[in-house]
Amino acid sequence: MGVVAKRSSMTFFSHGEDHYSHRVRIVLAEKGVTVDVLDTDPDHLPEDVTSLNPYNSLPTLLDRDLVLYEANIMMEYLDERFPHPPLLPVYPVARAESRQLMYRIQRDWCGDVDTILANKDAATVEQARQNLRDNLITIAPIFNELPYFMSEEFTLVDCCAAPILWRLPVLGIELPEKSAKPLLKYMSRVFERESFRLSLSEAEKEMRS
Repeated sequence: MGVVAKRSSMTFFSHGEDHYSHRVRIVLAEKGVTVDVLDTDPDHLPEDVTSLNPYNSLPTLLDRDLVLYEANIMMEYLDERFPHPPLLPVYPVARAESRQLMYRIQRDWCGDVDTILANKDAATVEQARQNLRDNLITIAPIFNELPYFMSEEFTLVDCCAAPILWRLPVLGIELPEKSAKPLLKYMSRVFERESFRLSLSEAEKEMRS
């Protein structure tokens, strides 16, 4: 039998160290989706990825005839396809606000994270590390207000933030106990969720072992 015949209807090609892959794995775990999660080496992509994804990139999600290769699109697709529990608000204004927070995480955090992990130029990496640390300390007080990222409920915004916060030791960032206390409490709250624990790859478990 061929690979396709043996596979469940949904396959997620994931990079075990990548925070973009991780955010989708959290959504899959939150929804309890039956899916084959394949920990994939980005330097040796399987034919399913190279033949179906025009960017030869990870993560890649296959659901029958649908191929998705952008993490946030995967997250919203999964939220719509598996509506319980909902991970975006029902009302358009609140949904737009959540999407804008996801965009801000992308603009304000992800660029610095990717620069640090690329580790190409020491001065550039140190500047990115300082930027990210400052951003996190600045935003920390908002977590005094609500249990999740500007929300009473766990949402896709948390799915974007949590993988980055989990990687802080790998990124070389230590948050000050006093000024970042609300953020540190939020991190503990999210990291203790069953879905978050289930989402972790073997490589991610070792990041905080």
